[in-house]
Amino acid sequence: MNRRRVGPRRGWAAASLLAACVLATAGCGGPGSAAQAEPAASPDVDTALHDRLPTRVRDAGVLVVGTDPSYAPMSSYAADGRTIVGMEPDLAADLGDLLGVEVEIEDTPFDEIIDQVEDGRIDLGMTAMTDTPERARRVDFVDYFVAGTAILVQRGNPDEIGSLGDLCGTVVAVEQATIQIDLIARQQDRCRGRQIQVEEYATNSDALLRLRTGRVSAVLNDLPPAALLAEDRRTRSFYELATREQYEPGFYGIAVRRSDERLRAVLTDALERLVADGHYDRTLRTWGLEAGAVDEVLVNAGR
Repeated sequence: MNRRRVGPRRGWAAASLLAACVLATAGCGGPGSAAQAEPAASPDVDTALHDRLPTRVRDAGVLVVGTDPSYAPMSSYAADGRTIVGMEPDLAADLGDLLGVEVEIEDTPFDEIIDQVEDGRIDLGMTAMTDTPERARRVDFVDYFVAGTAILVQRGNPDEIGSLGDLCGTVVAVEQATIQIDLIARQQDRCRGRQIQVEEYATNSDALLRLRTGRVSAVLNDLPPAALLAEDRRTRSFYELATREQYEPGFYGIAVRRSDERLRAVLTDALERLVADGHYDRTLRTWGLEAGAVDEVLVNAGR
C-alpha cells in the first residue's frame, strides 16, 4: 500500500501551470477569490481547532486521506513513482498544518473511497469526487472546488468530435464510479439508435491508455486533468480537448463519514480559514487551478 505522509509546505512545482490558460478560457464555473497578500509558507496551528478534533484523531496525530493518484493536477504520482503530489495533497497538508496533525495520503481506488470512509479505514476521501445527491446519501461532503466534464481525444481529433452529441456511435473510455458514466447515460437517450459504447476502467490512467493507442474515440475527464494532458509537453502530442465546453460543472467535496459530525464541522471551519487567509488561493495558483476556486465553503451543496 502506497502512502505519503505530509507535514510542512511541499515544494514540487507542477507542469499543470501550463494548463492555467486553458482552464481560464474554458471557464471552470467557480467564482474567483479576491487578491490578497501572500500568506506564510504554512498555516500556524490553531489550538482551538485542534482541540475540537475527534479524540481518535488527536490521539493518533494523523488524518488518513484516501485519493486516487491517477488524476493530475488534482492528485498523481511524481516522477519518482512513489510520491503522491497535486493540489489535493497540498491542500490536505495545509489543513493538517492548521489542525496540528500530520496528513497521510493513501493510494485508494476511486470506487472504494466511499466504502473506506464509511467503514473507517480512512478518515477522509479527497480525490476530485463530485458532491452528488447519490453519494451524499452515504457520506457528507465539505466542498472545496468546482469543475465539470471535458472531452479528451487523440491529438488531431481523427473522429472529428466537437460536442457530446458527436460521441453517439463511438467508443468512449471512462474511470469506474465517476459522474462521467451518468453523463453518458443521459446522452444515450439523444443518440437515437447510435449508442455510445462505454468502456469502464479501474483508473483514469487505464482509460487514457486506450485513447492513446487508438482503441477508443474519447475519454471523458474533469476539465483540470483533461486540460493538463492537452497542454503538458509530456502528453500534448497524444491528446487534445475536443471542445472548450465544460459539461455539468459541480462541486468537489472532501468525503467524511456521516456519523462524524465533529470532524466535518472542524474541517469546514479549517477550510474557511484557509480561504480567508490566502493559503487556499496560493495552493490553487501553484497548480494553475484558480478558475475552479470557491469563495465560500459549503457542506453537501450537491444535495
